[in-house]
Amino acid sequence: MVLDLLLIALAVTLFPLPVMAFVLVVSAPRGVWKGLAFILAWLACLVAVMAVVLLFTDGQPPPPRSPPSVAALVVTLLIGVGLVVYGGHRRRRGSAADTPAQAATGPSTRSRMDDVSGWSAAALAVLLQPWGMVAAAAATVVQADLSHAQSFLSLTAFCVLATSTLIAMELYVVFSPEKAQHTLLRLRGWLEHHKEPAIVVICLLLGLWLVGRSLYQLTG
Repeated sequence: MVLDLLLIALAVTLFPLPVMAFVLVVSAPRGVWKGLAFILAWLACLVAVMAVVLLFTDGQPPPPRSPPSVAALVVTLLIGVGLVVYGGHRRRRGSAADTPAQAATGPSTRSRMDDVSGWSAAALAVLLQPWGMVAAAAATVVQADLSHAQSFLSLTAFCVLATSTLIAMELYVVFSPEKAQHTLLRLRGWLEHHKEPAIVVICLLLGLWLVGRSLYQLTG
């Protein structure tokens, strides 16, 4: 479970679309507070999903080969297949999907972001959460055993790692606002031209891992 959660968290934190949107949020007036709202909403989604799963399992992993255990593996398998299909589709299409995070970085886009409130930034975080990957994490958390401290540490590490890129950018803006503005906008410009390969690689690698791991446990 630990390795799976860490790999999923790494994929979540490196997924380029939320990063691109967050750069525009923290670049707007009162960007620090809007960025904080974005991060809190992002974390709230992760914690809420984990909490729902743990309430369902009562903090105890289902016995191996039991219907809940098999169902969790099947869900993970389907999510993995979905990620592989999605990654392949993005690769074949060769163009960016039309999402809020893919707007141009020009003055008109930044001026629109200037009007975004903290609540809007929070809603944007919920919208841009890579829910397929979060669902894969939820299916993995079914195996968590809250009677052991390792499970708490694993869940905490997942949430922190999945948010680490956003936290790092937020702290950069707090402690070096002028330099951060230029650096982060350059980062967003770079991501604008390289997001498609990044999305394809992340989805394919994570999807193949989930498929392989699920098949191994289902047939082992």
